Amino acid sequence: MPNVSMKGARVVGHLYGAPFNGGVGRYVHDSGDNVAIYKGDFVKLAGSAATTDIGQLTAGMPTVVQAAAGDTLLGVVVGFEAKLSDLSVLYCEASTTRVVLVADNPNIIISIQEDSVGGALTVAEIGENADIVVGSGSTVTGLSGMELDSSDHKTATAQLRILRLDPTPGNDIGTNAKFLCLINEHVFKSTTGV
Repeated sequence: MPNVSMKGARVVGHLYGAPFNGGVGRYVHDSGDNVAIYKGDFVKLAGSAATTDIGQLTAGMPTVVQAAAGDTLLGVVVGFEAKLSDLSVLYCEASTTRVVLVADNPNIIISIQEDSVGGALTVAEIGENADIVVGSGSTVTGLSGMELDSSDHKTATAQLRILRLDPTPGNDIGTNAKFLCLINEHVFKSTTGV
């Protein structure tokens, strides 16, 4: 049976063996950024902070933007604080100020689907590194379109370390396989500032 396609990153636990307990950091997506953010997206620090309080104690809170391949990552978006003017919006719209909830612990383990471009990953690539691929998120479900770049696997430095095949039943090596990964290039592991 083929693997079901499910894009975006999902936090499943911590490197030291504990399950994910929902711990997140609060960040701000600034209205000056014209790229939307979706649940399951990787984000990076934007190198600035909110200058005003939008009613949710945000003044001085670091700003984030959607990450791209090669960026130093902050973590995975697990949700957003409610948009009180429209509760049906399940993602952070472009050019909108909104509080983004990010699983920002550098030791989280995430599950992410490979894009299978250029062929699917095999067991030989477990332990290697790879970057992410940014895809279009869904404005209906609010879910990310990001995937693991299967044609980018290498022993050289990259954003994610491939730990193993996600052991979820029905997930097999091949097209749309999900892998457990650790963030290699994490902003809290780096000694360089943003």
